[in-house]
Amino acid sequence: MSEGSARGAEPRAVGLREVADADLETFLAYEHDPEAVRRSRFPPRERDAFLTHWRTRVLADPDNLVRTVTVGGEVAGNIVSWPQDDRRFIGYWLGRAYWGRGVGSRALGRFLREERTRPLYADPFSGNTASVRLLRRHGFEDAGTVRHGDDAHLLLVLWTPAVPGTPDVAREVREVAP
Repeated sequence: MSEGSARGAEPRAVGLREVADADLETFLAYEHDPEAVRRSRFPPRERDAFLTHWRTRVLADPDNLVRTVTVGGEVAGNIVSWPQDDRRFIGYWLGRAYWGRGVGSRALGRFLREERTRPLYADPFSGNTASVRLLRRHGFEDAGTVRHGDDAHLLLVLWTPAVPGTPDVAREVREVAP
C-alpha cells in the first residue's frame, strides 16, 4: 500500500468495480488479519482453498453479485450477494486500514443500489458491533439469531426496496475522511 493510501492525508473516493483475479491475493491477506478474524468469527482459509472457493464458487456463479471495493483506486475489500436456502444474503470484507473511515458505509450504499433484491439478509457475528451498526444504518432490521458453530450471529433483513429515482452514487464523487 502506498504512502497516504489508506491512512494518508488526502481523502480518497470510494468505488465498486468487478473483481479482477489479482484482487484475490489482497482479499486473502485481509481474511487472514487476526483482528478481522476475531471480529467476524470467520475462520480464514488456506491460500489454495481460498482461491479455489473464490474462482469456482464466488466468481463463477452468475447468481452472485460480486464487487471489489476500492479507495482511490486501491483494493479496500469486497462485497458480495448470493442465494442461499431461498434467501439472498450479503457479505463484505474490508482491510483493517479502511475500517472506521466511512468506506464500508459508502460501499454498502452503492452496492445496495446495484443489488435490488429484497428482502436481503445478512448474518454478522453478534460481537461485531461495527458491522451490525453499519447494516442497521442502511435499514437492515433484526430478524433473529442464527448459530454458526459455537457462535451466535444476528440475522438481519433489509425489507425496503431500492428507492427508484435515487441518484446513481457510483457517479457521485464521495470522499473518505483520512
